[in-house]
Amino acid sequence: MDEFLPAYLIREQAAVGALVMFGVLRIMGAAVAVSKGWRIAAVERCFIAIAVLYCFPQLFDLLTQLYRARVAAAEFEGKAIGCAVALFCAPILSHRLGFE
Repeated sequence: MDEFLPAYLIREQAAVGALVMFGVLRIMGAAVAVSKGWRIAAVERCFIAIAVLYCFPQLFDLLTQLYRARVAAAEFEGKAIGCAVALFCAPILSHRLGFE
């Protein structure tokens, strides 16, 4: 089924999924960190590590399986872009909400 979907659709779907997931989780993480008294910098580092782990399976597929390289590349690019945008914009929103 992957061969029938264009790469840009796979990339966009992965980007939107990562953007929503990491954006919401980052804001919820900031709210929990404020209530528990944790440092926001430590929470930020944890979310960066989680984003790397979230993108790792597609990177592994891209490097090891040549027959899935087109799909894995599109998924990896989408997830990486979505995570980067979410982890850049979520602190701005959580600051506006008063969590940072």
